[in-house]
Amino acid sequence: MSSREKNLISILLLAGFLMLNFFLYSQFKQKKTKFETNLNTAKTKLEVAKNIQASSDQYIEQMQWLANNEPEAKDSQTVQGELQAYIDREARAAGLELKGKQRFLPSDTRGQYYHRAQIEISITGKEQDLYKWLCTINDPAAFRAATQIRLNPNTKDDTLIDCTAIISQWFPADTTNL
Repeated sequence: MSSREKNLISILLLAGFLMLNFFLYSQFKQKKTKFETNLNTAKTKLEVAKNIQASSDQYIEQMQWLANNEPEAKDSQTVQGELQAYIDREARAAGLELKGKQRFLPSDTRGQYYHRAQIEISITGKEQDLYKWLCTINDPAAFRAATQIRLNPNTKDDTLIDCTAIISQWFPADTTNL
């Protein structure tokens, strides 16, 4: 083999060695970047998890209350019927007079965890009795509240107050019939 051939082979080997090193280095850089990205993502997720864990202590009491007081799952018609019966019973017990018919409002089923049944009611009674009734109706443990209240003086009797209220009841949706 002549010296020219030897030089040519050594140059080709050197060029091949450099190309192989360049290829391997670029592969190494890509994998390193990928691993660094994954590491940064994992660190971010770890920080978020630590923050959630640290803040969960303030919500433990609320979560325990919810677990102890959550009502059973029912369909909206059942809840509206029970709510209507409860409102009637409590209004009569408080000495209030129901004016006209109660109006069933459409149930709000957009909530992810809870749905809401609503009834609009018009009643008349003495101020003290009306406030006692409203205190009875508003019960967080029963997931029930008067979400809108409109009070007007009675046009026929100055000692009475006309009240129109929307009473809402939140409940978990019944998923057994799906």
